[in-house]
Amino acid sequence: MRSPRSTTYANPATALLAALATLATLVGLLALSPPAAHAATAQTRSQVQDPEIAATGLHISNGRLVESNGNDFVMRGVNHAHTWYPSQTQSLADVKELGANTVRVVLSDGYRWSRNSAADVAAVIANCKANRLICVLEVHDTTGYGEDSAAGTLDHAADYWISLKDVLAGQENYVIINIGNEPWGNTSPEGWTAPTTAAIQKLRAAGLQHTIMIDAPNWGQDWQGVMRANAQTVYNADTTGNLLFSIHMYSVFDTAAEITDYLNAFVSAKLPIVIGEFGGPADAYGDPDEDTMMATAEQLDLGYLAWSWSGNTDPILDLVLSFDPAQMTSWGERIFHGANGIAQTSKEATIFGGSTPDTQAPTAPGTPTASAVSSSSVTLSWPAATDNTGVTGYDVVRVSGSTETAAASSTTTSVTVSSLTADTSYTFAVYAKDAAGNRSARSATVTVKTATGSSGGACSVAYRVTNSWPSGFQGEITVRNTGTATISGWTLGFAFSAGQTISNMWGGTPTQTGSAVSVAAASYTATIPASGSVTIGFTGTMATTNPSPTAFTLNGAACAVA
Repeated sequence: MRSPRSTTYANPATALLAALATLATLVGLLALSPPAAHAATAQTRSQVQDPEIAATGLHISNGRLVESNGNDFVMRGVNHAHTWYPSQTQSLADVKELGANTVRVVLSDGYRWSRNSAADVAAVIANCKANRLICVLEVHDTTGYGEDSAAGTLDHAADYWISLKDVLAGQENYVIINIGNEPWGNTSPEGWTAPTTAAIQKLRAAGLQHTIMIDAPNWGQDWQGVMRANAQTVYNADTTGNLLFSIHMYSVFDTAAEITDYLNAFVSAKLPIVIGEFGGPADAYGDPDEDTMMATAEQLDLGYLAWSWSGNTDPILDLVLSFDPAQMTSWGERIFHGANGIAQTSKEATIFGGSTPDTQAPTAPGTPTASAVSSSSVTLSWPAATDNTGVTGYDVVRVSGSTETAAASSTTTSVTVSSLTADTSYTFAVYAKDAAGNRSARSATVTVKTATGSSGGACSVAYRVTNSWPSGFQGEITVRNTGTATISGWTLGFAFSAGQTISNMWGGTPTQTGSAVSVAAASYTATIPASGSVTIGFTGTMATTNPSPTAFTLNGAACAVA
């Protein structure tokens, strides 16, 4: 959670800073000692799901979120702070326009902020449906209970949902109830289990049949493993079996191993899970590994909901500034247009006009060919695949013997693969995919060797500091192609003069040796058309002064400083 009323853009739990000192040890213990939730149990998922209760709308089947027709539904969307910005009703249409299929809407039960009325919630649901979005509704007042004295209880939140029963009834195809946001802080998080179970049972006793989403303790990040250890027990307590676990991933999840271990544990146990919030930009507590979060979610067909559309006190986590989609930030570009992002992977819920599930895979793409080979990048093109309903994209992989590594994704029949090593041979192949997630057989391969040197082009670079705080700052670099030919793949070079260091970057991959910084393009910033530009953002550390770099090179050639 990143509340616009927070005094800091970091994790809302101030106490987490001290707790993180023991985080690595605790995570290691969790990895070494599988929690009870993942042990074999005689009570299977089919036994938990009461056969006498017909699935209504969105529901859980065999550990997955599915629609009423049995189609998988994989959330690809964002969080929207409706309760603090109730006039920003255009936001849902803007989110949909960018490809999202889900929006998680912040509401208040009146305990901490102004209560969202039944009429307001009904309008939110209608707005979601008008924009063909699945609506996850959440009460935010529970955030950090037990550590934040202003937080409300899950029981109070449950009463709020029951008061909305007339509004929610009949909306099971469109609405998921997220009982309470991050409903426990870092103080005695083992206390999370009982009130969570009680709130679920209270909603079921009141007759609510919607899929229920529950957030983890530790401000949603479960770094002490309480939700993970008790997930099966809590799931079994739901008489309908329609329970979805939500993990929030911020600076606690700063390594690939932590992310893949946590998500795979739930998938292996057939316990449904979604990344209900996550961030990418670094904060005072660490640097979240959003690339692994998104890639793993795509690999495992798990949902994710990025925090957040707009309105944060510090705009580092705003996907767009001032609720204006024309002012998309680097974080927004990463979420909507980056690898495994919303534009590439989102599929609209079939309740909005879908048809019989598509199980036919596309044909294999044609053999790729290489062009525009440089020391750090190559452009690949291939003949299109065909499909009974339509090809929606292509995945490019790097092949080494029997091993494949994801290299790039594209919605067209070409892509530039960047961040390669000079004078090195690479073998690539391509898969096609359709809107239902069916993947083709692999194409034939092409092997290409990168160039030994670098070549530059006409360019200009604008560098600016967008925010600063004691010992740290946020910056933005815009690289413009002032030439007449497209730049396909690039490496930017510059130097800091006052000991600054880059701690996190989006839009590029930095390498720093002393004062010298080298930035390799990300897949979604690698191509700069003539007269076009790309922007990369970063956070860094500084001492007492923070002068801007005075010279830049692009692929070894000097650029003008804008």
